[in-house]
Amino acid sequence: MDAKEGGIMALAKDVTVNLQNGDGKSNIYTIPTGKKMIPVFLVIRKPTGSLAGGIDFDIGDGVACTTWLQTVNLENLILISHFRVISSDNVTYTIFDAGDVFGIIPVTGATADVDAKADLFGYLYDA
Repeated sequence: MDAKEGGIMALAKDVTVNLQNGDGKSNIYTIPTGKKMIPVFLVIRKPTGSLAGGIDFDIGDGVACTTWLQTVNLENLILISHFRVISSDNVTYTIFDAGDVFGIIPVTGATADVDAKADLFGYLYDA
């Protein structure tokens, strides 16, 4: 669907995110000029190793990524064939503005040096 129609679309596909404990924020998507964004779900897939120990990931914008979801547990992603669909229901959030940088940060990340692929889906519309 066209972004002006407000349909859910893939906003970012195949972005590598760093998920080891101590890694900084991995940027997934920057909201373009003149647009606003509502994230609907984030897919984490194809981990390069086990995410054991990865019990606390924050997702959103800002340095600490605390504007969408916090304390997301990914430690059960242990095989390259695993994936997780992350979403929120029945919660009120602030809409993301142009220039916001949506990402993920491990607060208590995987004990191993693990990366994965991220795909972001949501609404992108004119501000």
